[in-house]
Amino acid sequence: MQHIPRKRFGQNFLIDTQIVADIVRAIHPGKGDLLVEIGPGLGALTRPLLQSLDHLHVVEIDRDIVERLHREFSERCLTIYSADALEFDFSVLGKNLRVVGNLPYNISTPILFHLAQFADGIRDMHFMLQKEVVARMVAQPSTSDYGRLSVMLQCRFEMEQLLIVSPDCFRPAPKVESAVVRMIPRRQLLIGADKENLFARIVSAAFSQRRKTLRNTLHNYLKPEDYTALEIDPGKRAENLSVAQFVTIADHLSKQQLPS
Repeated sequence: MQHIPRKRFGQNFLIDTQIVADIVRAIHPGKGDLLVEIGPGLGALTRPLLQSLDHLHVVEIDRDIVERLHREFSERCLTIYSADALEFDFSVLGKNLRVVGNLPYNISTPILFHLAQFADGIRDMHFMLQKEVVARMVAQPSTSDYGRLSVMLQCRFEMEQLLIVSPDCFRPAPKVESAVVRMIPRRQLLIGADKENLFARIVSAAFSQRRKTLRNTLHNYLKPEDYTALEIDPGKRAENLSVAQFVTIADHLSKQQLPS
């Protein structure tokens, strides 16, 4: 029975076999790898991954697809979690986890932030995302794509864009191009766990009004003498600061009394 893609789940199924082969080659799954696929859909990636793996875990929200997967694959090779990836506890799968998936574009950013919580137990992640989102993820300072997403993810992950995928590689075809990105958690964290909330607040405030200078966006956090101590020009905008400079600001302010 043909599955009708559901808009509410953001379903666009990959159908190009060459792109599938390129993605699997980039992932380079090993026989004993602990790997979970988010949103396996109709199994375009699931089947070739299982050719290299002893066992695969998948998280799927669509119950009709879950039933299809149960019919096609045995529990010996595939463990299926009928769940919303945004609420799934990935730590239950174990350490040194590898995560892959063709993520729904409408919730891709929340999923990335959700997975960042489990970075300590993750080896790497490979995702298909909207090309514009990947551009923002890997963007460098002082570019139009560089923003809050860039800083928050680059603080936790080393990332690189691997492939560009055209809309006609999917059914139904999305209205935008896609890209595959590799994300590897940083083993040497740039920011301590005790400062993560502060760091997130600073980054959010700095980018809240993108065209305004740091003097305006961070007026609740930094005084003129702070900019002098940090050797940061208050006339710059958030997009001009590197991830390391945002970390330095958080380190500096962690020693002071800050507004909640």
